[in-house]
Amino acid sequence: MVGIVITIIMAIVIGAIGSAIAPGGMPGGILGSMIAGFVGAWLGSWLLGAWGPVIGGFAVVPAIIGAALFVFLLTLLSRTMNSRSY
Repeated sequence: MVGIVITIIMAIVIGAIGSAIAPGGMPGGILGSMIAGFVGAWLGSWLLGAWGPVIGGFAVVPAIIGAALFVFLLTLLSRTMNSRSY
């Protein structure tokens, strides 16, 4: 039970840091940050491997980089979808 709580807290923190680094920011508040943290951890470990300190099952440095990349790509996609004229 404690492990799940630590994992969720780390996902929120990683997502918030990634959102602060990337331009545009992640919508959705805490839930959006948690999603960005989980996706960022997956994306970061897939692209960069699992190096650096590991807390709550997350390799922190690749997860933060992955979360920032995810937020940036999501912002870019959102701007592209909003700028289309129908």
